[in-house]
Amino acid sequence: MSDMGEIAPGEKAQLIAYADRFGGSLAGLHEILDGPLGGLFAGVHVLPFFTPFDGADAGFDPMDHTEVDPRLGSWDDVRALADDYALMVDLIVNHVSADSAQFRDVLARGDDSPYAGMFLTMSDVYPRGASETELVGIYRPRLGLPFTALTLGQRRRLVWTTFTSAQIDLNLFDPAGMAYLDRVLVALAAGGVSMVRLDAVGYAIKTAGTSSFMTTATLGFIDELTARARKLGMQVLVEIHAHFERQIAIASAVDRVYDFALAPLLLHALYTADAAPLRRWLAVRPTNAVTVLDTHDGIGVIDVGPDQMGDGRAGLLTPAQVDALVEAIHERSGGQSRQATGWAASNVDVYQVNCTYYDALGRDDMAYLLARAVQFFTPGIPQIYYVGLLAGHNDMDLFARSGVGRDINRHSYAPDEIARDLARPVVAALVALIRFRNAHPGFAGHCEVGGDGSRVSLTWTAAAGQSAALDADLATGRATLVWTGPDGEVHTCHDLLEIHHGY
Repeated sequence: MSDMGEIAPGEKAQLIAYADRFGGSLAGLHEILDGPLGGLFAGVHVLPFFTPFDGADAGFDPMDHTEVDPRLGSWDDVRALADDYALMVDLIVNHVSADSAQFRDVLARGDDSPYAGMFLTMSDVYPRGASETELVGIYRPRLGLPFTALTLGQRRRLVWTTFTSAQIDLNLFDPAGMAYLDRVLVALAAGGVSMVRLDAVGYAIKTAGTSSFMTTATLGFIDELTARARKLGMQVLVEIHAHFERQIAIASAVDRVYDFALAPLLLHALYTADAAPLRRWLAVRPTNAVTVLDTHDGIGVIDVGPDQMGDGRAGLLTPAQVDALVEAIHERSGGQSRQATGWAASNVDVYQVNCTYYDALGRDDMAYLLARAVQFFTPGIPQIYYVGLLAGHNDMDLFARSGVGRDINRHSYAPDEIARDLARPVVAALVALIRFRNAHPGFAGHCEVGGDGSRVSLTWTAAAGQSAALDADLATGRATLVWTGPDGEVHTCHDLLEIHHGY
């Protein structure tokens, strides 16, 4: 940020949304942003709208990453959004759909296919075979080894499938693999995208004798891909769920990283009145972050736990505290999150608890607004997931129909639901907090972290004495907001539900 008293548009709040679930199409999402949410968001992360947007992993398994699914619109609709909002779009780095034309050609023709080198097999990484130690050392978010036995042409092969057998990993050491990503980057840039989110990039490079997750080779690849994106005029956000020190380390190499630790640390503090881990994180975290409390995935817990890579490094929370956090989410959600989390609920990643953030706080309006206020006062770009914007409940009906645990936080909103939820007091207060975060000149300055015991304080100070301060008591779930007005007068709000009356 500058210290000139004006918040740059790129630092203001952004929405995260599926076009099909929040507007019905790209044009429909645009209408919501311009209409009921007019002036609220400076940017939008549109979750995958490629062909098909409703595949095995809700769009994160594209058959064609360069084409807009015609059921949602066209590249013209994407460019129209980009004309009005900073547009973030996913670059799905690690894999493509098993139903993609390229992989289907490899299935039919094997090594005779021009795309044969585009997809990774076990022998590409271990040409002389792999030992038991090497295989069990591969890091994967699921049980078992990351291979699927398939017949490519006339040969039976072990194809690398990090997530599911419907998602085939790319060979990014092969010219065909990188050429594919280059085509996607060019398509996104032509669509007006200003920031690409590198989805699952931590798994993208596989190297024999390593965990094949966030290795030195991975970091080199991220550097290369970031340079390619920047050359096309796009910034890069890296999506990695890992030990907090890895997030700090990678932040210096890219434009943005996610602050995934904030969400579970806030829950821990609100559940236990122990704000020390949260304050510790706020003191060391990278400031070039995108802050989130909820996303299309679940609430991550691996980001605050001990190092999963065997290095023995302690986390922000102990294993016992992480276990207690997960159990507390299950308790406050009435057991719904327990039903939707784990292998039985068809989850790609069990290190995330499936639950809306509002339900994880037992639908406590004051605690929810306190958590959002801390998010907005934490340095970085605040992103708000569309379900979280409307303080949404777990969609157990959708989960029952699909059997996919993450669907409990992926509700499809009709226009009348959006209008009704925007009128709820908790949502009206949240909207007021977003407008406050976007407009107050104090957020163009510098932030200081303080507090003790169950309290966390975040104070922003900018030029001409403009300031905004939040004092949050995690034991009571209440917060006090103090800010300077245009003429230097001081305003105070002790009840965040009433913020829309005072600013």
